[in-house]
Amino acid sequence: MASALTRRSLVASGTAAALAAPLSSSAAAAGGASGRDGGRAVVPGADVAAASGWRLLRGRRTGVISNPTGILRDARHVVDSLAEQDGLDIVGVFGPEHGFRGSAQAGESEPEFEDPRTGLTVYDAYGADARKMAELFEKAGADTLVFDIQDVGVRFYTYIWTMYQAMVAARSVGASFVVLDRPNPIGRRVDGPMLEPEFASGVGLKPLIQQHGMTVGELARYFNAELLPHEGDGGRVELKVVRVRGWKPGTPAQHTGLPWVPPSPNMPTPDTASAYAGTGWFEGTNLSEGRGTTQPFQFVGAPYLDHRYSDRLNAYGLPGVRFREGYFVPTFSKHEGKTCAGVQLLVTDPERYQAVPTAVAMLVEAHRYEGFAWRKDSGTAHPYWIDKLSGSARLRTMVDSGARPDGIAAAWREEVREFERARRPYLLYG
Repeated sequence: MASALTRRSLVASGTAAALAAPLSSSAAAAGGASGRDGGRAVVPGADVAAASGWRLLRGRRTGVISNPTGILRDARHVVDSLAEQDGLDIVGVFGPEHGFRGSAQAGESEPEFEDPRTGLTVYDAYGADARKMAELFEKAGADTLVFDIQDVGVRFYTYIWTMYQAMVAARSVGASFVVLDRPNPIGRRVDGPMLEPEFASGVGLKPLIQQHGMTVGELARYFNAELLPHEGDGGRVELKVVRVRGWKPGTPAQHTGLPWVPPSPNMPTPDTASAYAGTGWFEGTNLSEGRGTTQPFQFVGAPYLDHRYSDRLNAYGLPGVRFREGYFVPTFSKHEGKTCAGVQLLVTDPERYQAVPTAVAMLVEAHRYEGFAWRKDSGTAHPYWIDKLSGSARLRTMVDSGARPDGIAAAWREEVREFERARRPYLLYG
């Protein structure tokens, strides 16, 4: 995912009654999906809605917020399927960072265009705030917005903030909001620091824990009840979440059997997502986070590191992970064309692996090298990019002060407990 400040994501919320309402028996006919979790078919919300004949969208003027991950179990995109349906009125598509069809790199988007496959207008929603989003919705004439994007479960992955802005915009124009839910690929674990409001940016608009352990549908419920009432004129958006069927909460993507479509160019596998929940912090340093390699966020290194880096990390005995001494030459981004020494992060036990504490140790040990530096973000009140990613100056200042990894990770323990309590009413699974 890009590290530009303008990144945004849209997340939907609605009334508790609407969210809690069970899906119709006809929607349940979506059995037979390709994925399985513990012997049960895992059926994403898009397939559940499709099996009902898209009944919830009939008679509506529908806009769709999606990217290449919005596929049905036959691998067709939901927009392609919707455009073929008789009796549906699809008025436009809204593309986030990387674009609707996924043709743009990190920090980029697709400009407004007519989609050659469907003939629908695709609007550029990347970086749009709620006011601009509302203008796009009104331009398209949408009275219902559908969100279908695979998230990766981390605060600084921008699609959830595109969703949030879209929810606020939908509320302002009187449109309803529908989330076609998908599993959280890195499970239920909650970890990491809470965003402090003064550090809000495109990689974190509102207070949210770093690894939130929720699906986008659950986040939409949380946003709608906890955040939207305090945004602008207040109030909630009319929200409907079409739930995943057959998914056991906490199951990593590797165990659902569902196909993995990269939600962004540097998120090629579920293993990438697992590492990214922690190693995404390295975007805020002068180390390469592996962009320009085949394993972004699993390779981490710099020209000034050496073999001692992997030795020191392995000496911690961190649960569920080992570090292989690795060398790589990024083909783009930081240290392009230069040989970087560092590590390949190898998750040996996904159930024990803790992405955030692991990344804390990685930062502490990298900081010991003379060449280490925090990445500057000029022209802002908070000039360090790591502060925006971590949600405050706390992580950076603790690392700079020489704090031990366990002491740093303990600093947000109470925030994690409080968020686990706060999110509980909005969980849909388990």
